[in-house]
Amino acid sequence: MRASRQRSRKAIAAAWTAVFLVLVPGVVAGLIPWLLTGWRVEAAPLTVRIAGGALVIGGAIFLLGAFARFVVEGIGTPAPVAPTERLVVGGAYRYVRNPMYLAVGATICGQALLLGQWGLLAYAAVFFAIVAIFVITYEEPALERQFGAEYDAYRRAVPGWLPRLHSWQGGRPS
Repeated sequence: MRASRQRSRKAIAAAWTAVFLVLVPGVVAGLIPWLLTGWRVEAAPLTVRIAGGALVIGGAIFLLGAFARFVVEGIGTPAPVAPTERLVVGGAYRYVRNPMYLAVGATICGQALLLGQWGLLAYAAVFFAIVAIFVITYEEPALERQFGAEYDAYRRAVPGWLPRLHSWQGGRPS
């Protein structure tokens, strides 16, 4: 019975996570860049376009992996209104505490390079400023309240914005 209840919670978390993915990163890294550029391609060297494409693909892969981690490991969603039951510390979270925000920012920067739309770099800077304020004023205090010493140990070991070179091997306190 307990396993079926956990599968049910994960299924619900997966559905809400998919909705959140479309509504938040979908708007921030999809709709808004489209509104700003109309996906018009401007002049840019081929190497810049290739780098941009790599950032878009890499950002999307890391974003989807981070979202999946919230469902599978955290049994919850990235949405503040439906947080995880467990602190998410696996996958990309072993290298950096904010892989979702970095992935969305990388996607926006990649679009700027791919399209030759340099205004998107300014948009990415605004995105990062807003996200940094959100993380400092809301997210980190909320995680500290919810997970206490476990989050404190994680925060001390894993940087927020510049990924570690090697995976953090810490685990959950018992």
